[in-house]
Amino acid sequence: MIVARTISELDAACTALRARFGRLALVPTMGALHAGHKALVDAAVATGAATATSIFVNPLQFGANEDLARYPRTEDADLAMLEAAGNHLVWMPDVAVMYPPGGVTLVDVDGPPAERWEAEHRPGHFRGMATVVTKLFGQVRPDAAYFGEKDWQQLQVVRRFVADLHLRLEIVGIETVRESDGMALSSRNRFLAPAERQTAALLNKVMRAAAASDDVAAKLAEGREQLTAAGFAVDYLALVDGPTLAPLDRAVPGARIVAAARLGSVRLIDNIAAG
Repeated sequence: MIVARTISELDAACTALRARFGRLALVPTMGALHAGHKALVDAAVATGAATATSIFVNPLQFGANEDLARYPRTEDADLAMLEAAGNHLVWMPDVAVMYPPGGVTLVDVDGPPAERWEAEHRPGHFRGMATVVTKLFGQVRPDAAYFGEKDWQQLQVVRRFVADLHLRLEIVGIETVRESDGMALSSRNRFLAPAERQTAALLNKVMRAAAASDDVAAKLAEGREQLTAAGFAVDYLALVDGPTLAPLDRAVPGARIVAAARLGSVRLIDNIAAG
């Protein structure tokens, strides 16, 4: 497995891998890898493409009061997981490589699906995400890129700007990997205290109950009360159109239930199909 940290190292690796495999797949990550990330790598490797995974904690995705300094860095464990999974290339630039001095260009998605929800609660987040992902696509030049459905709104934003900018690659969404109690895997879950971890499973339980209800709106209102009573600070719990994230008042084909709530110091997000 090749580990590249400079643009010249990356260019040489991508050229060699493309000559050998014909196709190149990219799995963008911020590291602190878990089984959810491995599912993305496994899906890419299974296609027979050379698989590159990026590890870059992107400062533009973190707001002033968010956890950039606290975000876990587990480089040795990440590299071991990727090598065992058959990953071919790891792209690990530092901030100065990703954002050279004097840079002034940002990628901003203005309109659905980058409205409401995460956009309201994390101003600037999607600008930072779209900017770094566009850079990664330009650096690696993959034929396909793999993203987890856990970050549903992010996935739709990526699909939107890829279409708008005529970027020539396929965006592949991979189903959320969950714990046995339904909780979505996340790098931040490690910060939950044991009692909080038990309580955290309620978020997915509330979402599943709403998805199974004949009156989704009423069940979501009840769910917000349940979560608040259990100690969550709920940012949103809503029924939305899958591609655009526009609010819905009833379930339709392709609808999703999206949720974000803080428990202790950890902000949890999740989504499930509802139509």
